[in-house]
Amino acid sequence: MNSCNEVNFNKLTNRLKFNESPCIMGVLNVTPDSFSDGGNFFSEEKAINHGIALIADGADIIDIGGESTRPFSEPVPTKEEISRVIPVIKAIKERANCLVSIDTYKSEVAVNAIDAGADIINDISGFTFDPELPDIVASYGVPVVIMHIKGSPKDMQVAPVYEDLWEELLSFFYERINFSLKKGIKNDKIILDPGIGFGKRPEDNINIIRGLKKLKSLGFPVLIGNSRKSFLGRISGIESPKERDLISAVADIISVLNGADIIRVHNVKITRDAFNIYKALK
Repeated sequence: MNSCNEVNFNKLTNRLKFNESPCIMGVLNVTPDSFSDGGNFFSEEKAINHGIALIADGADIIDIGGESTRPFSEPVPTKEEISRVIPVIKAIKERANCLVSIDTYKSEVAVNAIDAGADIINDISGFTFDPELPDIVASYGVPVVIMHIKGSPKDMQVAPVYEDLWEELLSFFYERINFSLKKGIKNDKIILDPGIGFGKRPEDNINIIRGLKKLKSLGFPVLIGNSRKSFLGRISGIESPKERDLISAVADIISVLNGADIIRVHNVKITRDAFNIYKALK
């Protein structure tokens, strides 16, 4: 069966049109303090090798980040973030035919990453942290992931509260979509991410997965990142993030059934195997 990459990404201008095949975005953290892998791929060589391995396992997109956005994390200086990610982006683009996403909310990092070969901007702030980033996205014409976050990584998990979760999410995305279009970002370049674990309680994350069709109804591709998140640990009793890959895959299949188009994961192989079963049974 063809992969998402082969089916949907054959032309640069039409790369983000989805049909029956959900896409897998492999996570590549070039940081010393990631919640999920503990900085295992902080060195340039290890990061590059891991990115190539993720592609071999079936990743359609590699999402490269140089700043941890785990709860209570501190920002990284822009120059440091650039020095971490640019060599990795260049090496992966030279060695493999795969889309690369840069996980950043900083315009300067985004520009350097696109110039190095990045295809997609993945902004956890939904254009709320850096006022220059929307203009960069519009001028380069690259796709962008607009994510919802309540607060910032440093404080987002300090007692987040929602009077009406879906009313807040949908209002946020309506406003951000209109803002993006006014900035000159094309309609077919926008991807929405509800921000699992980013200023969300466990019950909020469950509510989001159950209600993804509400977000999908806005007419844009939906990305979701359940992988190894703490709410899955709460449900299952599995404390170690690295041991949550199987239960992450279960949550991912349910998310796809509810409308998700891109699944952001740490263990690509387990996710690809689960998707192959899902597609065969479907």
